[in-house]
Amino acid sequence: METVNLGQNGPLVSAFGLGCMGMSDFYGPADRAESIATIHAAIDAGVTMLDTGDFYGVGQNEMLIAEALKTRKRDDVFIAVKFGALRDPAGGFIGVDLRPVAVKNSLAYTLQRLGTDYVDLYMPARLTPEVPLEDTVGAMAEMVNAGFVRQIGLSEVGAGSLRRAHAVHPIAALQIEYSLISRGIETEILPTARELGVAITAYGVLSRGLISGHWSQARQEATRDFRAILPRFQGENLAANLRLVEALTGIAAEKGATPAQIAIAWVMAQGAAMAATIVPLIGARNRTRLMESLGAAEVTLGTDDLARIEQAIPPNAAKGSRYPDYQMAMLDSERR
Repeated sequence: METVNLGQNGPLVSAFGLGCMGMSDFYGPADRAESIATIHAAIDAGVTMLDTGDFYGVGQNEMLIAEALKTRKRDDVFIAVKFGALRDPAGGFIGVDLRPVAVKNSLAYTLQRLGTDYVDLYMPARLTPEVPLEDTVGAMAEMVNAGFVRQIGLSEVGAGSLRRAHAVHPIAALQIEYSLISRGIETEILPTARELGVAITAYGVLSRGLISGHWSQARQEATRDFRAILPRFQGENLAANLRLVEALTGIAAEKGATPAQIAIAWVMAQGAAMAATIVPLIGARNRTRLMESLGAAEVTLGTDDLARIEQAIPPNAAKGSRYPDYQMAMLDSERR
């Protein structure tokens, strides 16, 4: 497994990260034993970054990671945690709290659930207009100085917010959606991150399975999870988006790869082309999907390959936004 620096002069992390969200939330029931086995398999394959959020499963995801790491050395993994989202007992989302006192309170509970003395990367999941970004980052910086946090990150913020935060304390990484069909960061956010020496940890590289080659209309009808509310998975949008995947499947077959591997390799290629550090987060919930995704490292996309992929799936080709309108309105990264 190759390694990259997370941020300018930042720590070395694996070229891929493991997104653990689906092991506890959002994608329906998961097999806990298989989830732990998947985390172990990822570590054995050289993956060091484990990405979670304190609101994934309302703390369950952090406890799952803690259980998985009981037989592993803490310093062999890099744990990234998002915080700030508030949930009620029924699992509904009820707001965002980024007050400095809440930053420290959330971190205290995270450390207890993870069974660790520090978090490698700590980042607010969303911004909120009620609390100045500088205050939130300032509180996170205090936790760095106290030794409870190693690096500060952000999630789904625009270029202007990234600059403001970076002026308070160096930002190691920006977690944001980036894939063949979600390319909004390329115009302003990615160049700003590159200028500031901020790495991108890219989630949704397979658009929540939509462009993996494993999704279908039949599966859509059988699945009951949060994808049912996402515009890209609905009606005519889904049919149009699956046609894009058909084109990607043909290219993958010629390369002796799967559509998922091509999609992930494309994200990696963009990092090289743009002289930016981009770490794809693989959202695998089982070892089979994990190993398929890690196989993207063996896929080489030449200039002609990239041109064909661009022709098959040009920018803005996807039908539907990546979240419903009310959630899109919450994204600082989408504000123009």
